[in-house]
Amino acid sequence: MSGIEWRYLAFDELTASQLYSVLQLRSEVFVVEQACIFQDMDGADLQAMHLLGTRQSTLVAYARCFATGLHYAEASMGRIVTHPCVRGNGTGHRLVERAIACLLHAVGDQPIRIGAQARLEAFYRQHGFEKSGLPYQEDGIPHIEMLRSAG
Repeated sequence: MSGIEWRYLAFDELTASQLYSVLQLRSEVFVVEQACIFQDMDGADLQAMHLLGTRQSTLVAYARCFATGLHYAEASMGRIVTHPCVRGNGTGHRLVERAIACLLHAVGDQPIRIGAQARLEAFYRQHGFEKSGLPYQEDGIPHIEMLRSAG
């Protein structure tokens, strides 16, 4: 999908408006849409790099990325989310591709680990992630750790 402007920012580089949009989108999808009560603001945002995809001043795609050793032993990304208005048009794939590219540019060619919702395993496989470990429950939602090898 064209028309999306991508920005990769440290927490301190986010404007108040950008941070509000991030928290609003994450709450809309992870808390309300998925009916999951959890502590989204977990303190990790301060250490993360934030990938924001905006279209016409609206945040439509987001992921937070971590250098090696901050969230997992490997580089990682999470809170990967698209706005309902862009689902089904490839924006999610472009978001993951862009997040991987940003991480690899920042940390070099290293493995990337994610804690994915189990229902999205096939989606992440399309981006080189393989199941790593046993399924687990996180906030009442089945998850699976997945690893994308270096190279």
